[in-house]
Amino acid sequence: MAQYPAWDQDEARSLIASLAHLEGATLPILHALQEEFGYVDPQAVPLIAEALNQSRADVHGTISFYHDFRTAPPPRRVVKLCRAEACQALGCETLVEDLAREHGIVVDGHGGGHDAVVETVYCLGNCALGPSALSDGELIGRVDADRVAALCGGRQ
Repeated sequence: MAQYPAWDQDEARSLIASLAHLEGATLPILHALQEEFGYVDPQAVPLIAEALNQSRADVHGTISFYHDFRTAPPPRRVVKLCRAEACQALGCETLVEDLAREHGIVVDGHGGGHDAVVETVYCLGNCALGPSALSDGELIGRVDADRVAALCGGRQ
């Protein structure tokens, strides 16, 4: 997983200013901040609101509505596990149960200071080889609990 620089208010202001002219600039700004820092620091909310003449509540609402935006630095590794219908038919829900029971890994269980998390996604486009996962940009088919745990670096 990528290493991100520490939050920098001046760099954030610069990113916001460079995109504020776009129509519907809120999402491009949030994506740029997350791409740069790995998350959208809560300190960005008033900066974005001011630049776009929006309320802080509007900006915060956008961040909280979209599940992919983080408001804290990301863990070292994020493993995306497909839980769409095709992967369900191929056992992903049993995999989720096995991860919790055998490895102590709770899917979508953020926090706890772990170096890795497993997050639900709905479709990675690898339906014939499900259950599927995505780790560090690598699409992996036919995963089981042991493989996902190994991607996370062992027991959490």
